[in-house]
Amino acid sequence: MVPTLSASILAADLGRLAEQVKLVELYADEFHVDVMDAHLLPPLTIGPVVVASLRRATDRAVHGHLLVESPEGLLDELTEAGADVVTFALEAPSALAPAIRKARGSGMGVGVSFGLETPLAAIEAHLEEVDRITVVCSSVERPGVFDPDAVRRIEAARTAVDRRGLPVKVEVEGGIGVDEAGRCLGAGASVIVAGSAIFGTDDPARAARELAAVVKGGA
Repeated sequence: MVPTLSASILAADLGRLAEQVKLVELYADEFHVDVMDAHLLPPLTIGPVVVASLRRATDRAVHGHLLVESPEGLLDELTEAGADVVTFALEAPSALAPAIRKARGSGMGVGVSFGLETPLAAIEAHLEEVDRITVVCSSVERPGVFDPDAVRRIEAARTAVDRRGLPVKVEVEGGIGVDEAGRCLGAGASVIVAGSAIFGTDDPARAARELAAVVKGGA
């Protein structure tokens, strides 16, 4: 499974979204959109309308990460907006099985994510149902700051997937720059999500190029 780089637009200048996307499109394999409702997790961020705008700006894959209490309610809009992949948070209070089935029926790739406060065992019931699992590497208390304990959790997630012989991607997000990307890849990650490390710099194209070189082994 060839590692890939995903650029998180939450850190981009949304007033110049299309321009920002074009700056890094050569190096990013997909674009990641954190949809947050300020209930499951703060803050209130962006939704399907922005996904639709992003879809018009790029032919790269678009990944909607639903960090919301009722993800099933957003699926129709996300599908219409043109998302290619949707990930559901295991911390959501509503049952995920119906949402996973609905997403599958729409033709989207499907994933589940879990934060540092959620036991790894929580993903076990969903491994046969999804295409990727996302290890969130920063805590609620310190968003955007990579937690060293995440490396152990990435290794455990990779082991759980490989033990079953499943073609499931292990994605990581949360405070990941060049150094963290290397550590995550070494632990078994196959999708690196980076936001501030790309769009929070003076030269997003150069930052994306440097991250892509790490992710793809200099290829």
